[in-house]
Amino acid sequence: MKQPTLQIKNLTKYYGKIKGVENLSLQLYAGEIFGFIGPNGAGKSTTIRCIMHLINPTSGQILINDKEFKQDDTETKSIIGYLPSEIHLYDDLTVKEMLNYHEGFYKKDIHKRRCELTARFQLDETKRIEDLSLGNLKKLGIILAFMHEPKILILDEPTSGLDPIMQNVFYDLLKEERAKGNLILYSTHILSEISKICDRVGIIKNGCLIKLEEIHTDKSQSTSLVITSPQINEIIRDIQAVVHSQDNTTASLQCELPHDILIKKLAQYSVEHIQIKQPSPEEMFFRYYEQENETC
Repeated sequence: MKQPTLQIKNLTKYYGKIKGVENLSLQLYAGEIFGFIGPNGAGKSTTIRCIMHLINPTSGQILINDKEFKQDDTETKSIIGYLPSEIHLYDDLTVKEMLNYHEGFYKKDIHKRRCELTARFQLDETKRIEDLSLGNLKKLGIILAFMHEPKILILDEPTSGLDPIMQNVFYDLLKEERAKGNLILYSTHILSEISKICDRVGIIKNGCLIKLEEIHTDKSQSTSLVITSPQINEIIRDIQAVVHSQDNTTASLQCELPHDILIKKLAQYSVEHIQIKQPSPEEMFFRYYEQENETC
């Protein structure tokens, strides 16, 4: 049985009486990009900050390579690359000075990797950090997270501020890291990113994990349809579909039946037009959000 690289066990964090996350458990594996999705305030950043010991959990455990990860564990920290959602660095330094400073934290020589990443993201090392645009500041954050070649990458809203060209450069980098066998925890509220790069996805709502899915598995189990038929109401009842929109004879539907059973059922009716497509990440996300209750 494959051993998880990162385990979150019953993580709970309350800010006074306000819930951040509650009883959240996850197992993440080497060689995967795990998408952690939910709207702002759902608990994504709270979870990540607890993993990184930037805040103290109310209860729960974080294990890395089957060992509890504690705040003073510098050896484990050396194999983690972290990109926060908001980047705060020393404004009076140049990019070059900041990268030199970061290099000094590591015993191994990481200068070559730093140069590769700086060239790849087209970042000018002569600029002062206070003069960087949001996009260039995010590039610098990415380079700082990746330059020591970590085995675990924890990325919180990593593409905010990046232009479309740099987003694609970043996606290519993530795929390369996955191919090396590294683990990537990818937190985002941009749903279109999930199908591009992630292997699995966890959906968080009100501090609780409400769904875990493999991306390809979800696509095989759920189908979006647009059907035009004079018997549309009978069809909806028979295939037990969720209706997104409907007029007299046409409906946009979501169906969980396997494809072979769905086709056999539809063959019994007079169907004038049918369009079948796989659900988008947005449809998947909203379907689970609509189905789940507000509480854990």
